[in-house]
Order: sequence, then structure tokens, then C-alpha cells
Amino acid sequence: MNRIAVKLQPAAAPSFARALGAHGLGPLHRERLRELQINIGRLCNQACNHCHVDAGPKRTEIMTWETMEKILAWAKAAGITAVDITGGAPEVNPHFRRLVDGFLTLGTLVTSRCNLTVLLEPGQNDLASWYAQRKIRLVCSLPCYTQLNVDAQRGDGAFEKSIEALKRLNDTGYGREAALVLDLVYNPGGAFLPGAQEKLESDYKQRLQQDHGIVFSRLRTLTNLPINRFAHFLKRTGQYEKYMQLLEENFNPATVPGLMCRHLVSVDWRGRVYDCDFNQMLDLPLGDQPPRYLWNIATQDLEATPVAVGSHCFGCTAGAGSSCGGALA
Repeated sequence: MNRIAVKLQPAAAPSFARALGAHGLGPLHRERLRELQINIGRLCNQACNHCHVDAGPKRTEIMTWETMEKILAWAKAAGITAVDITGGAPEVNPHFRRLVDGFLTLGTLVTSRCNLTVLLEPGQNDLASWYAQRKIRLVCSLPCYTQLNVDAQRGDGAFEKSIEALKRLNDTGYGREAALVLDLVYNPGGAFLPGAQEKLESDYKQRLQQDHGIVFSRLRTLTNLPINRFAHFLKRTGQYEKYMQLLEENFNPATVPGLMCRHLVSVDWRGRVYDCDFNQMLDLPLGDQPPRYLWNIATQDLEATPVAVGSHCFGCTAGAGSSCGGALA
């Protein structure tokens, strides 16, 4: 019997890549590096339902000081002017404060992503004033202005602790003084897109001021990405396919120029690099290349290189878009 040679066809391009092509946007490429985002560990004092990092109190991944020293040296040589430090709860890393001071010594603008409740943890009583003394920009998670919704996402008592933490930050000047930026982050409580950022910000400011006397700088709306814990929730409740369809149907090409993957590098607790925090959680390395460490690459080698994408990228481009900085369009 004659054997028929069959030429295997290449695997279909990811659906997100096809969506870009359909709108004439072509493959995503990096622009000039403007910011370094560093995940210094997945240990957290909370275990939120929506967490794409899958962080929690039992996680053991923690960045060492040795790795931090290498990152600081690279940032100094590269002339990095802005850094975004995240986790887990970054403050529970024993070297967190030393790392922040290291970046401040370099003249770097530092943003810290804080879950608020960490301010009430043992050993963190001075955290609000410590932040204020250094004028660290804070991005704090508060998924709603009502206790019912916050506790449903983050656990019983999370709302009350978050309000207490916000009051401590306000007392130090955060949200009141221009130099002490206090941004809050909203994310939906289920498988739907965020509402309009401007309208939600107005609602947040009105309710938090009236109910608790709390003020803040601005609100950032984030879409829940179908990754890790939220993906497990979607599959467990039979909503995964429907949610992916929602994201794809609401693809907005106007969000693409502002995607964070185009201007930052995400670094994990080991020092490995990714195009964004979401790719990091999916173990999708920078440019879909073999894994590399930050200190083994040069900034000039990053510009105009391809960005690794997948179907989860629809989460950043649906509706008004979503990135670490909030709505994009």
C-alpha cells in the first residue's frame, strides 16, 4: 500500500492575533521601555476570588534580596525612571522596604500595589506613615464601596479593614495632598465588564465621602482576566466559554495603543521577564522566547520586538479596555 505524504499545516494563530489582523493592527510590538513592573512574591494576607496571581497566605514564592540587588543594578544601568511593585501583598516580603528605598536612591518614581488590609497586619502599624514619608504612589484594591460586595470577593471583614486602612492613609495626607497619590482599583464581582470608569469614580467618591469621610485621588477600573483563580471560578460555574465570548465580542481596537505590554517589562519573583503581569501568571515568557532573566537583557534589545499574546489578551481590550492603569479608551 502506498503511503501518502501529508504536509502538516502550522497551528492556527491565537484568536487575539487574528483580531488584531482583522482591524489592520498587525502583530503587537514593544515601544520604548517606560516602566518596570516587579512581582516580589505571591505571598498575601488574603486569598481573593478574582486574583489572577492566585496569591494567598500559603504561597511560598518570595523574591530574595540577592535577586532584588540584581534588579536594582540593572535598573540603574538602564536608567529606569518608574517602577511598579506588586505581589501578592508586596509589603509582606521582608525585603520590600529595602527595595523601595533602593529605587528611591536611584531617583525612581515608585508605585506600590497595596491591598489595604495589609496595613492592619502585625508589624505594619507604621506602614501608612512610612509610605507618606517617601511619597510612594499607591494603587489600592477596593472592588466596591459596599461591605456586601467587598466581603464576597475578599472574605468576611475585608471591607471593614479596608475602610480603616483608608482612614489611616487619609490621616497621613494620602488622597488629600497632590504629592500623596491614592488610587483605588475596581474590578467586577462576576463575569461581566466594568462600567464606565468616570461614572464609577464619581459614585465611589460620593459614597466613600458620605459614608466614611474618605477621599482618594482617582479610580482605575480593571477587567477580570480569565486566569488562575478567576478562570477556575468561570469553569466551575460553567461560565468560561460565555465570558470568553463576551470579551471577544467587545474587542475595542482603540485600546491597543495603550496596552501596558507595549511599554513595560514584567519581572517575576525569580527575576524572569514577561511582556505583562498576566503573561507572567501563564508562564508565557517575554516575546514568547525561552525564559530569560532581567539582568541578561539590554533595553535596546527590547524595542520593536514582538509581544507574546493569547486569548486572555481580549480581557485588556474589551470595552473601554483594561490595563494596570485602568481604562484605556
